[in-house]
Amino acid sequence: MADNKNSTVTLMTGGDIGPVYEPTEEFADLIAPLLRQADLRLGQCERTYSERGEIPHYAYGPGGQHSRLHPNMAGVWNAAGIDIVSLASNHAMDWGPDALLDSIDLFRNMGKIVIGAGRDGDEARKPAIIEKNGVKIAILAYCSVLRDGQAAGKNKSGVSPMRAHTHFAAEEFQPGSPPRVITTPYEDDLAALQEDVKKAKQQADVVIVTIHWGMRIVAKTICTYQPPIAHAAIDAGADLILGHHAHSIKQIEVYKGKVCFYSIGNFMTTGSPKTSPNSYDWNVVWHRIDRECLAPGGRYFFPTHCRMTMVPKIIMSKKGVERVSFYPAYINPRAQPYAVKADDPKFAEILEFTEWVSDQVPHKFRVEGDEVVVDTVL
Repeated sequence: MADNKNSTVTLMTGGDIGPVYEPTEEFADLIAPLLRQADLRLGQCERTYSERGEIPHYAYGPGGQHSRLHPNMAGVWNAAGIDIVSLASNHAMDWGPDALLDSIDLFRNMGKIVIGAGRDGDEARKPAIIEKNGVKIAILAYCSVLRDGQAAGKNKSGVSPMRAHTHFAAEEFQPGSPPRVITTPYEDDLAALQEDVKKAKQQADVVIVTIHWGMRIVAKTICTYQPPIAHAAIDAGADLILGHHAHSIKQIEVYKGKVCFYSIGNFMTTGSPKTSPNSYDWNVVWHRIDRECLAPGGRYFFPTHCRMTMVPKIIMSKKGVERVSFYPAYINPRAQPYAVKADDPKFAEILEFTEWVSDQVPHKFRVEGDEVVVDTVL
């Protein structure tokens, strides 16, 4: 029998996936060759794929007109070679439980592992346990940006929750300024997450937590609930945190020798071509889209800084996470991400941006070839 104690497994991942233009397969054209170099690929799903469900009826927040797609539009997931799909998203329940359950069945019929959502709370919180090259990896998925009724529970379909309370403190001396926003994790959700991590650690060599959270579009800002959740997950035994939802690269923190990506940016998605005062619930966040990204030639409707993204690369063994790095990547006007070579000026631009958003937390980056390595010994 072969000795696997020195064997490794490579995981690559990206942020939000859910293009709404056909053929969806072409969104993976430029990045798929890189992803194929990994043993495993993890993706964050921003859509449901179904012809069933109710018309979105939420009183506030973005509409769900594009969050349910025909199942024929799920081809991007095979084109990108995604093995594990997280459905822990703020859009997973936009069209109710039927569309969510259809999506779970669709992905499973495609041979993919689904995490972060399910027919009840136990299924939603169940980790993916993958054994490759003798290494066991557990991946858990959660969502912090949920509306009332979208969380999975006992005998209730939905998403695995990691919610937060929001409180406000007025800045009285500065008229017209937004209040200070204070967010704190739901204690029950956090306790459940820690218990999930502890159980997964008993079953696997490496535990990864992927979480949909944070403030979208706004560069650099980290909500106050996020670090306590990341640290609590690592304290419970998690070896890596992978965040998304913000559509932008956010800080990379090294905590107790473990890496937390607070947001790895967008991946294969398109956005909305017009921003309204209600788009982000505040009338203080506006952004311009690069002209080349607008119709008719373009189809990537996010601000310039959201074109910078990354592909994290995680090398694992039975001893745990051996190496964490990322490939700087950029999104072209056709909403196709591509890896940027080290001699491309965009490589330095993305690295400089990532340094800037990370300058409030412990971290250390170094360039090796076309990768940026995150050192865990500071």
